[in-house]
Amino acid sequence: MSIGHTLLGLLEAGPRHGYDLKRAFDEKFGHDRPLAYGQVYSTMSRLLKNGLVEVEGIESGGGPDRKRYAITDAGITDVDHWLAQPEKPEPYLQSTLYTKVVLALLTGRGAADLLDTQRAEHLRLMRILTQRKRKGDLADQLVCDHALFHLEADLRWLELTAARLDQLAREVRR
Repeated sequence: MSIGHTLLGLLEAGPRHGYDLKRAFDEKFGHDRPLAYGQVYSTMSRLLKNGLVEVEGIESGGGPDRKRYAITDAGITDVDHWLAQPEKPEPYLQSTLYTKVVLALLTGRGAADLLDTQRAEHLRLMRILTQRKRKGDLADQLVCDHALFHLEADLRWLELTAARLDQLAREVRR
């Protein structure tokens, strides 16, 4: 996820302080990984330097000055371009899971046990996500569905690999 583009998109609704941006980001996108304040301010500094945002006002108070950021026309154009670009599909051709299975076979360890343990972990996470999905709003349901579909694909791969384990063991030992 591009934090900069996400913050720019949030600014299109209107100018905001850094803490407001963090709150909006966390509410919409940061359920599992909230944004650190330092990351918000370093990102805003970079966007400011690149002319994608401007400081609309500065408020003085008891603590540090609070800057109110607004998106520039260049920032809106940048968000337009980012949204128009398709994301590169991730084929996962060299996954850690595959590497672990092959290394287990090469070193004489229990690849079937590894697959069973991984299957149990995937199922555990799927139960958690399914429960979260039942309780969540539509946005959270969609995020959980995305994760669940990836986990289902992994489970299919785990089953297929388990079924072909003897054949794979012969091939990797050659």
